[in-house]
Amino acid sequence: MRRHTGFRLAALAAAAALLVTGCSSNGDTQSTDSAPKENVKLTFWTWAPNMDKVVAGWNATHPEIQVTVNKQDGGDPAVTKLLTAIKAGSGAPDLMQAEYQKIPTLVSADALADISKQLGSGTSGHFPESVWKSVTLGSDAVYGVPQDSGPMQFYYRADIFKQLGLTVPTTWDEYAQTAQKVHAADPKKYLGTFSANDPGWFVGLAQQAGASWWGIDGESWSVSVDDEATLRVADYWGGLVASGVIDNKPMYTPEWNAALNSGNQIGWLSAVWAPGVLAGSAAATKGKWAMAPMPQWSKDQPATGNWGGSATSVTSQSKHPAEAAKFAEWLNTDPGSVDALAKVSGVYPADQPGQSSALSAPPAFFSGQADFYKVAAETAKTARSFTFGPNLNVTYSAYTDEFGKAAEARSRSGFTAAVKAMQKTTLDNLKSSGFSVK
Repeated sequence: MRRHTGFRLAALAAAAALLVTGCSSNGDTQSTDSAPKENVKLTFWTWAPNMDKVVAGWNATHPEIQVTVNKQDGGDPAVTKLLTAIKAGSGAPDLMQAEYQKIPTLVSADALADISKQLGSGTSGHFPESVWKSVTLGSDAVYGVPQDSGPMQFYYRADIFKQLGLTVPTTWDEYAQTAQKVHAADPKKYLGTFSANDPGWFVGLAQQAGASWWGIDGESWSVSVDDEATLRVADYWGGLVASGVIDNKPMYTPEWNAALNSGNQIGWLSAVWAPGVLAGSAAATKGKWAMAPMPQWSKDQPATGNWGGSATSVTSQSKHPAEAAKFAEWLNTDPGSVDALAKVSGVYPADQPGQSSALSAPPAFFSGQADFYKVAAETAKTARSFTFGPNLNVTYSAYTDEFGKAAEARSRSGFTAAVKAMQKTTLDNLKSSGFSVK
């Protein structure tokens, strides 16, 4: 922890043990339901589409606690705006949509409130263990209620797989073999690409292999970006890129979009929100894709990673944390609200009980795959835990710098060297920023 922040040391003292035990309660005890003595008005910063329509359901039934949605730019701009308000001592909302990966940064800045006492004892049981741990940081504290998650799967062009006589790879060895077959059949075609612009994507791959880059030990942080799992993943992808069977161009570029549309990119390791991206980037390929679980390192231990996801958090400046926590719990666990999150706001709810009823029909882009959300739900259960750290931005910046050079050079050794450079950069930055580090 940062030595000069006075950051919830008591809670974090238990973190190391809890990091391996995860959530504990599956009961359905409800949170304190007493009405406030006077009407309360809350502000909610969020970037999820149509969230005001979802929140309207709450306002219609809770006249004593009215919530106003304030639409924000997502990701870093929203975090920067919140941290500026926290530092100034005023201007923060009561509630904030917070990406899981940014929660340690916000907690270290004392920007989020611990709402563990305001939530029902059964709240944690609504979510996969790996997702719940993202809002507890492995401690007894709770820094938000999970809203959405991004379990990863393998998306592929079913029509081209059929034309080339390919079977869907179920292991990473099979994935490498399939990549070779695709490129041998047509040198313009690739099964996928290694994207040096998307550290969150690489985190998902490393998470699936068992990596967790930060840890909490007593009052100190630990850093293990260069753990065995991450090095294994880096070496694997370095080998594919060096051999030329996997492309080395970034995702989310005009060139990548064109390759998706032309059928030269016939696979994508992505998350459950992939249909929306494909609909925007490769509209002409609608109905030609299918989804399957990620290839595995071990068939006996099915696993996946998460790419994205966020929680509804209560800020430390809220004067009504109990009412804000009550709203956050309703938004992300009430059956009607979860249904609206999926159908109105278009997110993949993290709430497991609500997923099955809210997401019974497949996405329009995958209308031919009736079991789309069944497969997604099954893979989501296998997502491994991953602890993010307070200097995530530094680590991600090192990723784009180091992997950008390695991918461009098609250097297998450069991929593992990139991981080691990320470790050093992350560790040095934590120390120089005043955090206690082991």
